[in-house]
Amino acid sequence: MISTQKHSSEVNSSDVERAMNSPAGSYSPEKLLALISPAAEDYLEEMAQMARQLTVQRFGKTIRLYAPLYLSNYCINNCLYCGFNKENKYERRRLTIEQAIEEADIIAAEGFRDILLVSSEDREFISTDYLCELAGKLRGKFSSISVEVYQMTTEEYAKLFAAGIEGVTLYQETYDRNVYHKYHQAGPKADYDHRLGAADSIAQAGMREIGIGALLGLSDWRLETLALGEHAHYLMKRYWKSRVSFSFPRLRPAKNVDRTQFRFLSDKNLVQMIVALRLCFADAGMVLSTRERAELRDNLIEVGVTKVSAGSKTSPGGYSQTANAVDSTGSPQVEQFEIDDTRSPAEVAEMIRAHGFEPVWKDWDSAFVKR
Repeated sequence: MISTQKHSSEVNSSDVERAMNSPAGSYSPEKLLALISPAAEDYLEEMAQMARQLTVQRFGKTIRLYAPLYLSNYCINNCLYCGFNKENKYERRRLTIEQAIEEADIIAAEGFRDILLVSSEDREFISTDYLCELAGKLRGKFSSISVEVYQMTTEEYAKLFAAGIEGVTLYQETYDRNVYHKYHQAGPKADYDHRLGAADSIAQAGMREIGIGALLGLSDWRLETLALGEHAHYLMKRYWKSRVSFSFPRLRPAKNVDRTQFRFLSDKNLVQMIVALRLCFADAGMVLSTRERAELRDNLIEVGVTKVSAGSKTSPGGYSQTANAVDSTGSPQVEQFEIDDTRSPAEVAEMIRAHGFEPVWKDWDSAFVKR
């Protein structure tokens, strides 16, 4: 177990070299610890080259593109890092099925065939029936439909899967139990152990893809990476029919959120985290959102990232509104968080080509998915 390992500061260059010389893509807690240690920073360029080679070997020179579609910003949770926190006072919005389809049509017109349906914890409106009905109307427009919503039961996830939703992203946010309780002060999400079991429910429902991650900035990134590695290893061994992917969301400015309370994760350490996980998990997807600035995203597709968002809007109705849209009170529309890479999908696709990769808008045809 991780608790038996030496501290990352005790790792030396011999440990790092031993980890780098181990079979590419193989995992052990000791290997991951060595690759994320301070000592490994001196080997980062070599590690990045190895990660790039392994990623191209397993995924080809392709980068998948997706877009998030926000359905609601009503929420019953009190999460101190989120703009949708129930304590925030502003005019909130929910999309009807018809409004969501209008937003999806805009996304499809940009070229996307991979869509992520996103919602805060708003079970009363964004119900499983709502999501199933919406998925049924989107299946002819998109080859891949996933969700990032509140935690559900195995039975509810199975219902979504039967409706054509094939992936679920759900972050633990932080694997540090004490820190988790600090930032999740009320609502269903405040239950750490219940949250930790979500990935099992997703897999047991037959979902093809399980997306996990930690919200980087809440706790020590090295401890979060070790926990992510153990979580992923457990899921891959127990639910081998589901594909596991990692996301790397760093904290971003959001409404009424005091960013001084968070830990800063440098660009260098974010790169180290991504390449270390790639060198331990050869076949895991690596997802990077528009939270990150354009230049960094350009560089990270070279070292292990396999999927990126583009042209994202993080408020319900964001795609059909102007950049300076306001609500009925004249206030700016509230986003879950501010994005950093504001380039259009076409511009991101062109950047991918300029780096020698092929942007992939469509993942698979539903006709090839066995149910």
